[in-house]
Amino acid sequence: MLVLVLGALVILGAIYAQPAPLEQPVVVLPSPVVQRPVVQRPLEETVVVLPSPDGHTGTVIVQRGGERHVLNQPFAASRLTGGKAEITQLSDAEVRQSFGVALEALPARPTTFLLYFITATDELTDESKGELKKILAALKQRAVPDIMVVGHTDTVGEPERNDLLSARRAERVKGFLIEIGIPGTQIQTAGRGERELLVPTADNVDEPRNRRVEINVR
Repeated sequence: MLVLVLGALVILGAIYAQPAPLEQPVVVLPSPVVQRPVVQRPLEETVVVLPSPDGHTGTVIVQRGGERHVLNQPFAASRLTGGKAEITQLSDAEVRQSFGVALEALPARPTTFLLYFITATDELTDESKGELKKILAALKQRAVPDIMVVGHTDTVGEPERNDLLSARRAERVKGFLIEIGIPGTQIQTAGRGERELLVPTADNVDEPRNRRVEINVR
């Protein structure tokens, strides 16, 4: 069995398992003359710690019988072969060569993108217009993305007005996603107004970083 442990912050500790072809016992059916015994093949298991995209690596403790392996380095591995366990250090190339099929089967990691807006409008800033093209290109690489678009505002204006404005911003971004071919049924939207400030401020403060839409992709 192969267990890949990803060190990403959002899915730290998630374990993906792929059964090894030699893990199950092989049974030879009796012939008319000789009945052969069941052959039990030794268990083979590998646990590998993968770093997150930002380079962070968590800690995984593997316990087998009386042995305790602590894995806290990128591509550190604990192997059990024929009843014997050992710690080894693999390289990125070795992991991809040995476990490439399992890595390709892993789901894409959750990602969050941010876009910013001009004051009191649902128009993107010039910088975010350029960033939008990169985001759309990245989303095209995902087979069936599940997307949540959440609109926000700063604290300028009445809360009720900001609720409506944040919802408009979310719907505007949803429209951009639909234009590149993502089905609307895969996109949810919400407007949070000024209730979830990225930068805490007092009332009636014009803060550009709070005028945003978050695109959460799974």
